[in-house]
Amino acid sequence: MKRLAVVATFVLALTAGAAPRMAYNPELTNFEYPFPVAFHELTTQRQTLRMAYLDVKPETANGRVIVLMHGKNFSAAQWEPTIRALTKSGFRVIAPDQIGFGKSSKPAAYQFSFHTLADNTGSLLDAIGVQRVSVVGHSMGGMLATRFALLFPDRVERLVLVNPIGLEDYRLGVPYRNVDALYEQELKATPESIRDYQQKSYYGGEWKPEYDKLIEAQAGQTLHPEYPRVAWNSALTTDMIITQPVLHEFPHVKTQTLLIIGLRDRTAVGSAWARPDVAKRMGDYTQLGKKAAAAIPRAKLVEIPGVGHIPQIEAFSKYIDALMAGLK
Repeated sequence: MKRLAVVATFVLALTAGAAPRMAYNPELTNFEYPFPVAFHELTTQRQTLRMAYLDVKPETANGRVIVLMHGKNFSAAQWEPTIRALTKSGFRVIAPDQIGFGKSSKPAAYQFSFHTLADNTGSLLDAIGVQRVSVVGHSMGGMLATRFALLFPDRVERLVLVNPIGLEDYRLGVPYRNVDALYEQELKATPESIRDYQQKSYYGGEWKPEYDKLIEAQAGQTLHPEYPRVAWNSALTTDMIITQPVLHEFPHVKTQTLLIIGLRDRTAVGSAWARPDVAKRMGDYTQLGKKAAAAIPRAKLVEIPGVGHIPQIEAFSKYIDALMAGLK
């Protein structure tokens, strides 16, 4: 009877359009990724941590390597359609879970910075013998990809930013919240609140059944007894995003850059606790994309109307056409 009740609850959850209610531990050991997962062990900040990554090789290689950098509410697994399209075109694809995300370690103490995450990624590439890469970053991954290109300009052939956050300086409009306050906020997350946030911020109020898969791991982590470890890492990375802008260094990016911008996006970190008049002005990607393209010396802008924060999900054909053209 108990098993029947669990199955009934699962079916009802799917019928209601909610993500399955399975609990996942902080390292997602019981959550399956679409490709085999490898781990890079690195010593950083006086501790040994594991960095999970996907290394997907094409059947017929064109000799080029793409590194995919996920956003704050995402992981390497959510790049699946992009990985399949890129490998089909001959690219080798490396998609890491950054420390604090996905299947990678969730340290109890870690000084998160975009410099550190970029350096960790460089360490991974060194370990697997990869030197020159093109880098694609989405959301927070766009900030990280920019920092990587600034730190390692000789390693990066192309830089692609897909609806990156950080195209405005959040410090100027968002009242400061310390990490303890951010942690208390993260502890309140539920599968429902995650879905509601993404529905409002990413998809213009709409929700499709295929989006459930994209939040399954993150939602399931909130149900696990060790979720506070995830919440703590999430609080630290929110602080990183707000206090470590990269846009002021856009003029120093030497790499040929493509910006793919869904124009309906209104994502703005911290806007929920900004003054209403300030929050109303934040996250206007109809202007932010143009300003970023003007600031980066060798940038091209591709705008996709009617699409929000995740064009690689909402408008895959337009997104992948733009990406492939930008990688040529």
